[in-house]
Amino acid sequence: MNAGAEAKYEGNGGRIYSIETNRLNFWYGDFQALIDISISIPDGLITGLIGPSGCGKSTLLRCFNRVNERYGNVTTTGEIKIMGKNIYDSDVSLPELRKAVGMVFQRPNPLPISVYENIVFGARIHSQFGAFSKPEIDGIVEQALKEVSLWEDLKDKLKSKATTLQLEQQQKLCIARLLPLNPQVILMDEPCSALDTKATHAIEELMSTLASRYTILIVTHNMAQARRISKECFFMLLGEMVEHGRTEDLFLSPQDPRTADYIEGRYG
Repeated sequence: MNAGAEAKYEGNGGRIYSIETNRLNFWYGDFQALIDISISIPDGLITGLIGPSGCGKSTLLRCFNRVNERYGNVTTTGEIKIMGKNIYDSDVSLPELRKAVGMVFQRPNPLPISVYENIVFGARIHSQFGAFSKPEIDGIVEQALKEVSLWEDLKDKLKSKATTLQLEQQQKLCIARLLPLNPQVILMDEPCSALDTKATHAIEELMSTLASRYTILIVTHNMAQARRISKECFFMLLGEMVEHGRTEDLFLSPQDPRTADYIEGRYG
């Protein structure tokens, strides 16, 4: 399977990064979940984030759209930049940040409303559809469903409740509802963990297609999946970033023995 597009480069040959962190630390109360994380996520690729349960992968993912702040009694230090902008600058709007950095969760979570309304819900919250006519909104819904290969299956079921769809269709719909917001980054937290093999393959194919237009960062426990779909990969352990490299290099010749032990199944 194609692991997505090649990384994008500036005119001077320098790489473009969608996400950059500098000495990022994060605490839940007194527990430090992330320790001095400094990474750069290239634009226009699928990047994998692997590591054993509890190592901080999902916490790191949620830092990028500041969803962690919903938990209360949390502390963040260091710097996070999305497309060069520090997300903790005083002029950053949380709704605008979460529009630019979309998220897909482990279990599909469509809203208990129609397929059509799921697609337009987020855009309506962000007041994007105020100036659009009904035919224009219909076109946006059609385009979003076409981008995730759902239009042919659902074009006659737009009024159906989204929660009645098959799990694969629900997860694709959760991705589709992000697209009218024109996100720069799509975060995926174990997006296939609730799906069977056939549905997993369909979501991976969709991710590879979307990677030509969006930066995708995926957390996965599935080593085979990480190797199949990601172009670059990060390995985390106990809240620290241990190793980063091209996915094939990291899996075939890891530089840190802790990475090798995890990939070879000695723990995790």
